[in-house]
Amino acid sequence: MNKSKQGATGDSSRANLTPVVDARNLDPIRVLLVDDHPIVRRGLRSFLAKQKHLVVVGEAENGKEAITKANTLAPDVVLMDLEMPKMDGLAATAVLAREQPQSKVLIVTMHKDSQYLMRIIRSGARGYVSKEADPGDLIRAIESVAAGRSFYGSDVSGIIVNNLKADTGTLETKKLSPREREVLMAIAEGLTNKEIAARLNLGVRTVETHRERIMRKLNIHSVAGLTRHALSLGLIST
Repeated sequence: MNKSKQGATGDSSRANLTPVVDARNLDPIRVLLVDDHPIVRRGLRSFLAKQKHLVVVGEAENGKEAITKANTLAPDVVLMDLEMPKMDGLAATAVLAREQPQSKVLIVTMHKDSQYLMRIIRSGARGYVSKEADPGDLIRAIESVAAGRSFYGSDVSGIIVNNLKADTGTLETKKLSPREREVLMAIAEGLTNKEIAARLNLGVRTVETHRERIMRKLNIHSVAGLTRHALSLGLIST
């Protein structure tokens, strides 16, 4: 499918948000809701139904059901809660990342501490949004992960950037030039090549070249992998 996408539960008065992308000529993003609270699922479904470029294709109340529904419905994005009966969100995410990688998992939870963040990253999730976040963050997160990018809220991105700046360097990080480290920081924030180019005053092709070199030096060949790597280098204490 040809999709271009770019965050949270919120009050219904803000439901008619202008999409981050012009989706009039794009296929809708197919979303599976996974949460053990029916009221939460109902609220999410109601909110997402007001976004013309999103469509909720199903619901699940635990991790096991999420895996079954994802295998049947093949959603583009799975909105996954963490604490659920039978199988929790992290265990289900790990299974989906391995067996159903085309269904990108976006964790939606109240947990914000670094220990949970590291477990989320290592599970194979493509993003994280707090249930306390602005509704627009949820929309941007869904669009981003559906488009193959990672999404982490601004509070998490700040942690990533601050720790990357302060890091004196593992062996992997020392392989990178100062400019490549800047590009890696921007990738960890979820910026596109065009956005990185604007921030660093570079050409888009130059940013692409830096990204290719970073992937080659670190032997990581996906944007999601680079983001997980930046978070798992010991840059955030657990």
